[in-house]
Parts: sequence; C-alpha cells; structure tokens
Amino acid sequence: MSRLRLPRNYTPVLNLYETQEAIALIKGTFTDFLSKALNLKRVSAPLFVLEGSGLNDDLSGVERPVSFDIPASHVQAQVVHSLAKWKRQALKQYGFPVGEGLYTDMNAIRRDEELDNLHSIYVDQWDWEKVITPEERSLQTLMDAMQNIVTAIICTYDLLKWKYPKLPLKFKHDVRFVTTQELEDRWPALSPREREDRIVREYRSCGILQIGGKLKSGQAHDGRAPDYDDWDLNGDILFWDEMLGCAMEISSMGIRVSPESLDRQLSISGRDDRRAYPFHQALLAGELPPAMGGGIGQSRMCMLLMGKAHIGEVQSSYWDKGTRLRCGAAGIPLL
Repeated sequence: MSRLRLPRNYTPVLNLYETQEAIALIKGTFTDFLSKALNLKRVSAPLFVLEGSGLNDDLSGVERPVSFDIPASHVQAQVVHSLAKWKRQALKQYGFPVGEGLYTDMNAIRRDEELDNLHSIYVDQWDWEKVITPEERSLQTLMDAMQNIVTAIICTYDLLKWKYPKLPLKFKHDVRFVTTQELEDRWPALSPREREDRIVREYRSCGILQIGGKLKSGQAHDGRAPDYDDWDLNGDILFWDEMLGCAMEISSMGIRVSPESLDRQLSISGRDDRRAYPFHQALLAGELPPAMGGGIGQSRMCMLLMGKAHIGEVQSSYWDKGTRLRCGAAGIPLL
C-alpha cells in the first residue's frame, strides 16, 4: 500500500458495465491482431507444472511458487509464474515450423508480488512463442517484433475509441529503442526505474533492450532468469501512463537462449544446479528449436487503454482493507 498512487479528482471514463464490455473487446481484438502480425496459433496451456521439471519461470529468482501435492500420483506441483519455458518445449512437441508460433492465455499466482496500482498477485497475460532460424537471433528481429506488438496495441485502441469516443488518450505508433547501458550512461545517478520513467515520458512508447546482465557500473538494470531470454537479445515494451504519471511495462520478451548463451548465463548467475533439469539438458543439447517469445499483460493493457488508475479496476484480485478504503475515497472502484 505504500506505493499506492491516488490521482486527484479521478473519475473513470467508462463505468463498470462499459468497462466489462471494453475488456471483452480489447482481448478479442488484440489477439486477432497479434496472431496475424506474428503468425501465431492459439493453444491450450497448463495452470501448473511438476516441481523439479525446470519448466516453471522463476522470474528474478527470488519469487516463491505456490506449491501443492497431488496425492493420486505422489508428486508435487507448482502454479506457473509464466510459461516462458513451457512454450519452447511445446513448439517442438506440436511440430511448429520455422516462422510460425503459438499464443495462449496464461493465468498465474505470484504470491510475492507487490500490491500497488500496477501489480497484483493474480497475473493474466498472453504468452507467445515462435520458431525462428539461427540467423534471425538478432536485435533487429527482436525490435521488429516489438514494433509489431505496439502497432497491434494501438490498432486495438483505435477500435476501442471508435466504440467509446469519450476516451481521451493518444498513443505513438513508433517505438523508441534504447539499451539499458545507454540509459545508465545518460542518467548514471538515477535508479533503473527512474531512468525508465525519464525515457518513456520523453518518447511515450519505448523498447528497453538488453536486460539481465551487469552494466558498466557493475549493477544489473533488472533481474532476469538465466534460462529463457538471451540477456543480449531481450527487452521490455513500456508506455507512458498519463493517469499515473509513470512508465508502464506492458510486455517482456526476447530471443531465447542458445545452448551457448544458456551455458554462459547459468555460470554467471551461479545457477549451475539447473543443468540437472530435463528441460535444461534438452536446451544444452540443442534439442529445442531456436525461438523468440514473450508475455503481454492483459489487465495492464486494459488498464492503459481505458485510462484506469488501478489494475484492480479491470481484474478481480486481493487488496488489503487499507488499499480498498483509500481507493474508495479517491473514487477508484476496485472489483
């Protein structure tokens, strides 16, 4: 609750009924644009994976998964944090050819997530993954995909605004790309989050590239697990949120690790223990196809496009009593 932002004189542009209509429109429209832009097909996805499989995404490495036992099989399962690793295995299992991929609705519980305007313990996102060639493992491939996703978001907003002309927001189609090292060079005295706010406020929509490895200062811009994205070939998509006056991350994505970059990143991060997992052994042996992919926040996108002040206006989750009281007093209706 300490980081809660309460905009002055806030009144939602869309009422609760219109909000539910708009959520359906956004989700249906965006997935259509996304699948066409990146050549993706929808698949079903798991809510949980087996403990010890190496398939769960451990995010920055400190988050604890929600675990439970399955008495019928005497095994332990974990609710997914995301499907970053499962998707790549699915590409091979389902036989996707080069240039095609999958997307799915991913629902997760992140018990250690902060609770504020942009964060919830309930996570809903579109997870996507596609097969690429070894020659396509480049920043240019990544940036092209990021631009296509931003274009799909803004085309979705154009249709939303056609239905609800009272929506006042404007977005920029062109993405400004910048590396984390360039941000540190420009604003060495600022924190990574402050640097993101500065650059996104200036350019409105940005692709922040190369996240996970240490910068010249010896510090990392942000944490990244070592076993899905190549830290030299990944990035986040951020938009400027006018309502909250800060950068909002909509998507995290990247070119996936090769056997060589996985080997290097496991050693750098001190996670050599993961080499024993079946998923990692398959990766190190070169048995999984070269790929790129990412996650795109569903609730955050709805929040951004409708000009909402809190993610709890577009999803049902848990909020402590203090947050509910303060939001209610500020005119923010939490579901």
